[in-house]
Amino acid sequence: MDQAVQQISPAIAASRRRLVLAASLMTTFMAAVESTIVATAMPTIIGDLGGFRLFSWVFAAYLLTMAVSVPVYGRLADIYGRKRVFFAGAGIFLAGPALCGFATNMPALVLFRAVQGLGGGALQPITSTIVGDIHTPAERARVQGYISSVFGVLAIVGPALGAFIVEHLH
Repeated sequence: MDQAVQQISPAIAASRRRLVLAASLMTTFMAAVESTIVATAMPTIIGDLGGFRLFSWVFAAYLLTMAVSVPVYGRLADIYGRKRVFFAGAGIFLAGPALCGFATNMPALVLFRAVQGLGGGALQPITSTIVGDIHTPAERARVQGYISSVFGVLAIVGPALGAFIVEHLH
């Protein structure tokens, strides 16, 4: 495996690897925003939609469908290629919040969060795999540090940003 990576890595120009890393960081940002900003905004959203009894299902639907879909996406990525499966997962993930924006009641919101979770199962694992595929073992730790730092920054900034959105944007 390491020989394959070392053979592939020089073939990929440094500028292309930087673009892939930037896309990986944006993907990680999307996944992290889901857990930080949405958690802060959810009480206000539920207050608007009613149905507090389904509050926990808004988060559980996302997490359950994501957990179930991770191994499925891993297998599909092995069969059909990481790029195709990543794009499909990202598309499903992005469709979820768009649908959530149109939710008029809590059951619809729970369903649309489940759709988002189905896509979310592809984001982080396949992002890590792609980064591992194009970087040498010596570079992987540094790159994974960059990706992990996105979660660290959003753990601090996300709740504040979520509160700002709830207070100033409707």
